Amino acid sequence: MPNPLSSASVVTSRAKLDDLDALTLLFDGYRVFYERVSDRALARAFLQARLQRDESVIFIARDAAGEALGFTQLYPSFSSVSAHRIWVLNDLFVAAGARHAGVAHALMECARAFAAETGALRLVLETAEDNHPAQALYESLGYVRESGTRHYSLELA
Repeated sequence: MPNPLSSASVVTSRAKLDDLDALTLLFDGYRVFYERVSDRALARAFLQARLQRDESVIFIARDAAGEALGFTQLYPSFSSVSAHRIWVLNDLFVAAGARHAGVAHALMECARAFAAETGALRLVLETAEDNHPAQALYESLGYVRESGTRHYSLELA
């Protein structure tokens, strides 16, 4: 059954501390989606620190009635080789009841516009190999899958 929410009724804006309550619920849902235990206090403290310290840029999507539908979070980075700013689109989440209604698309376009406005060279992201719906969205928006590189990580905590 299609979602009755129209993408035209999705409003995106840069999140502020006033959005913290709504963001906390979404962020906790995001973490649960990635198989973490629900912890709203942790979610709130993490987001509050990012916003207060200006360490990330968060965009929130709301419907016409003001209900929070989803968010995306960008972290600043730089390309040493190109000597330019890049933005890492680290988080994208849409509440289950708002999926397939253009919310993710609206957030992605908001992130793209912001990155362009800040003079960034590129916007980068990664997703799981089996996250085919996200891959389809990203590719429909012009993102190109990188080849010839491997991502590594070293767990420190």
